[in-house]
Amino acid sequence: MDIKILLTVFTVVFIAELGDKTQLATLLFAADKQVSRLTVFVGASLALVVASGIGVLAGGVISQYISGKNLHYLAGLGFIGIGIWTLIRA
Repeated sequence: MDIKILLTVFTVVFIAELGDKTQLATLLFAADKQVSRLTVFVGASLALVVASGIGVLAGGVISQYISGKNLHYLAGLGFIGIGIWTLIRA
């Protein structure tokens, strides 16, 4: 296991998840006094693991057809497209 890649992935995902809709939803569930915080933590953790697993599997399949460099370009264009779409809709 490459520790540099591990730390890079952890850092990117951790920063991306801070303050996003998923974290806010988890916060709201945990704020309910009738709900076990452990249950919320386990549920949210499992959801992130499954979502990440799907991303890893999809990346593995896509990388068989598209080079890593082109995949980065496509992802960048996708983010730019979403940004433009968001600005237009605002």
